[in-house]
Amino acid sequence: MTRFLIYIFLLSILSLSSCKEVLEPPPRDLRIDDLVLKRAQDVPAVRVGLYSSFRAITQYTVVAGDFMSDYVRYNGTFGDYREFGTKQITTTNGDVSAMWGYIYNTVYVANFILERLPDLAGVQPAAKKQLLGEAHFLRGLANFYGANTYGDIPKVTTTDQVTNRNIPRAAKADILASVLEDFQYALTNLTTDQTEGAAYANQNTVRAALARYYLYQKNWVQAEQFASQVIDSKVYTLEPDFKTIVFNNFPKESIFEMGYTQNDANSPLLNNLLVTRREMIPSEQLIQALASAESKDRLATISFDATKQRGNDNGWTVRKYGTATDGNSNVVVFRLAEMYLIRAEARAQQGKLAGANGAVSDINVLRARAKAANVSATNQADILATVERERQYELAFEGHRWYDLVRTGRAQAVMSAFSPNWNARYERWPVPQTEIQRNPALKGAQNPGY
Repeated sequence: MTRFLIYIFLLSILSLSSCKEVLEPPPRDLRIDDLVLKRAQDVPAVRVGLYSSFRAITQYTVVAGDFMSDYVRYNGTFGDYREFGTKQITTTNGDVSAMWGYIYNTVYVANFILERLPDLAGVQPAAKKQLLGEAHFLRGLANFYGANTYGDIPKVTTTDQVTNRNIPRAAKADILASVLEDFQYALTNLTTDQTEGAAYANQNTVRAALARYYLYQKNWVQAEQFASQVIDSKVYTLEPDFKTIVFNNFPKESIFEMGYTQNDANSPLLNNLLVTRREMIPSEQLIQALASAESKDRLATISFDATKQRGNDNGWTVRKYGTATDGNSNVVVFRLAEMYLIRAEARAQQGKLAGANGAVSDINVLRARAKAANVSATNQADILATVERERQYELAFEGHRWYDLVRTGRAQAVMSAFSPNWNARYERWPVPQTEIQRNPALKGAQNPGY
């Protein structure tokens, strides 16, 4: 077979220093020969390739969701992270380019499967149905992250190289409509089987994704409905001790998470950034929040070491991301606690505040696990503010904060108080400059302010 690059309008080869390559090895070009789907025997390897492609996105959702927010202070030497710490993001930021590239790598692999699997002989119908559902689901989730990170993005639906090199940005609403279509297909076709655990997608995984999707869309009824379906399935249970969430992969409440081993080239990224090198350290604002009486046991997300306290270093470190041998290197995509928080917010927005089916009840489930006092708020505005704080305590460094502030319209108020450099343009990442240079259809289509 002729070997040629399958760039999705040219997947960027990141220009990184040799020092940064220790943290973030540049992705190799993906070639057609790396994806073979000619026989039934090829299906398992292609399936693993699909999940591996998506997994690469998830570390960057933490970078986007938490490094762009009021959670961190810059404490290192790398320029890309200085931009996040000082809130001065540029179009040449390597992480901005990396996330874009990994999103479209996942979209490509999903499209490859969707184009070739239906006509492949010898594959059991159940296996074919499952993989087609997974391809739709992960393509949808990749595009969901893309639209909520960059805004309008190209809609890539083919593996044709010529087509993909010249695709303009589609409206965010159009991308999200395609996400919903992919999720709905996946919900119909994925299995209900839980034997593969949280490592692979099933119907509950899609329901969790739909709960988050509808929350972002402000469709409170649907957000409540899908969150309730996940909660009521009784497949997942809250860990009694919050430290289990911090220090263990695949806890009982995990719905979907991306696992790593010692042999994974890109698995050290978050550990090195947050723990080993401590390029980014918890901000004083976050430390105070996690140390509050409301947060209680959620303080376990970070820890203090006086020996690290020197110069501008406050001595605090994020604990969630160890090495593969530490047993807590995975990146959580969905877990049960988020479903309670989604349902609490959706219920509060509908005026369902008190009682067994009210927002306060859902918040108190998590407060009880954290050994904190029950909610005292009684009116809608106060309860919604409580939900925002609970998301801060419960989901810190799982990649939610910046996205939450943007979707609720709170980014300008919170972030301008946190950083004098904050600007409204930072509610979206820029389109990577390398992509604009390589894709003619993106010229003149940069996000405002960049």
